Amino acid sequence: MTPAIRSKLAALGNDLSPEMVQGSIGLMAGMNRGLSSDTQVLRDISYGPDPRHRLDLFRQGDTRRAPVFVFVHGGGFLMGDKHTEGSPFCSNMGDFAARHGMIGVTLTYRLAPEHRFPSGPDDMAMAVDWLRANVAEHGGDPARIVLSGQSAGAVHVAGYLAHRGDHAEGIAGAALMSGIYDTHTCSPNASAEAYYGADRRQWGAASCMDGLLGTKVPVQFSVAEFDPDDFQQQAAQLVEQWYAARGRYPEMHFLAGHNHLSPALSVGSDQTEVERMLAAFVARVAG
Repeated sequence: MTPAIRSKLAALGNDLSPEMVQGSIGLMAGMNRGLSSDTQVLRDISYGPDPRHRLDLFRQGDTRRAPVFVFVHGGGFLMGDKHTEGSPFCSNMGDFAARHGMIGVTLTYRLAPEHRFPSGPDDMAMAVDWLRANVAEHGGDPARIVLSGQSAGAVHVAGYLAHRGDHAEGIAGAALMSGIYDTHTCSPNASAEAYYGADRRQWGAASCMDGLLGTKVPVQFSVAEFDPDDFQQQAAQLVEQWYAARGRYPEMHFLAGHNHLSPALSVGSDQTEVERMLAAFVARVAG
């Protein structure tokens, strides 16, 4: 991240205010190059019974048994989509995958408060089931699926690894950007209450920490320099407990100059550090 862009993101503050969110989206949208002319997109494929169970597929050329990169959007459990007309996001993540010789997948999932935990892990399992059964027809390798998510999307992917561990066997890897992993220690807020319920005493069952510490799926973690305090604390806690459980340091990246939103938003711009981080991880675990 260049000093000039870092300064602009820093000025937006660490809190997830409407000004910070819209300012980050506006800044990064102006830097995005748009979808490659070589990228082919199939939109709104149903992977489950709910209207929100939709995914988009991205590819370039005549791929065969390519790695499959799946991106799960954020939105505080309450909002978000895989694509919005007139915006490059989140299609930039699918295009990234296609440009690197993968099959890219972006998807939506059911939202709180109508759908609470464990709807996230359940939706991830349905999406993986669909990909395992169908992605080969689109040039992907069902044995080389890498899941990724940002914020609430990272929580849902982490929840899938932690609470649907048997189902997740065979997943090639997971890249988690700025997630909340331990519901025992996270700060309560309206978004979390919408997804986990109003009774904080019941949140412990949804914690991903123990499951993440025990997963056999390779995991890449990242936290942003200007992430809110809760995400910083969760990243530090994850590192400490990972080392205590495994005697090794996890793959944790500190994204200097970034805020909570900008890592995913920067993909497809000339700020390539996050794109290179993700591509290198996929090459290691599914190349």
